[in-house]
Amino acid sequence: MKETLNPIRLSLPSKGRLEEATLQFLAEAGLTVHKPNPRQYQASIPALPALQVLFQRPGDIVVSVRQGSVDFGITGRDVIEEKRGENGEVLILHEALGYGHCALTLAIPEAWTDVVDLHGLKRQAQVLQRPLRVATKFPNLTRQFLRENDVPHSLIAAEGTLETAPTIGYADLIADLVSSGQTLKDNRLKPLRDGVILSSQAALIANRKVLMESSAALEMGRLLLEYIEAHLRAKENLLVIANMRGNSPQEITQKMFTQRTICGLQGPTISPVYVYEAGQSWFSVTIVVRRDQLTSAINELRAIGGSGIIVSPVSYIFEEEPPRYLAMVASLKNEPST
Repeated sequence: MKETLNPIRLSLPSKGRLEEATLQFLAEAGLTVHKPNPRQYQASIPALPALQVLFQRPGDIVVSVRQGSVDFGITGRDVIEEKRGENGEVLILHEALGYGHCALTLAIPEAWTDVVDLHGLKRQAQVLQRPLRVATKFPNLTRQFLRENDVPHSLIAAEGTLETAPTIGYADLIADLVSSGQTLKDNRLKPLRDGVILSSQAALIANRKVLMESSAALEMGRLLLEYIEAHLRAKENLLVIANMRGNSPQEITQKMFTQRTICGLQGPTISPVYVYEAGQSWFSVTIVVRRDQLTSAINELRAIGGSGIIVSPVSYIFEEEPPRYLAMVASLKNEPST
């Protein structure tokens, strides 16, 4: 691998809810972004001093990563899939960061009472005796979806607010991002039952060529994935500590292994508790439990004699190697399509 004197760059969304959510996510993962001046478009991450942070519009992030002017980026899957190109320059390192959820969806006028799905949409085109006019900011994804479903259409490139397009009359329906769906209702639109083109959330991307040519960039990719994956794994789990009476760690372990949710990651950690009263044998049991299984875990611990149960959040859970780092290395060995 050859090295470069250019700084390693990470591009983040520059405004709106996605910017706020990204900065919060990175801070929770231990990668707090330091931005001395709110009006500046450059920042740093003290935990990763070799990384320079830039702020761009979500769509521009994908273009910059694809062209190689930026090494890494965090933005929505919607714009990634729309703008990533077909030659494999953009590599998705983590496809599900857990925030920024929305869906690129076909929405039609509520007045089309007989249309609820794609079959009805095709029937509507027959009634109108022409292709349906679809306004969207995502022409590539929308075109592919409509072609795959044999819907006669013509695309209308649009900027700004799309929801008014059917009312004004320059489009029959729209393909736009939907989160709560309230904006559609306010504009008397409804989503098609099977009209979700793409479910989206924030994702981490990188430039394939940079990762292949720079060991420093490859190492930065590993560090980003280390922090992110360890944080996401920790968010799903809790640390549970309980005191338990028993004759030996082996006896307590066997009791725990008869339960469904208190076996830990590889097994429980058990250590002696030094008690005031002689003749009593107590042990402290430490396990990691899935957050959504906490109630069951507490009940199971109580059922086998657990008491004094303490529950704490977990900051990180590190694996031997981040699975997505191994996937990244494996994907670099495969030549992108040309």
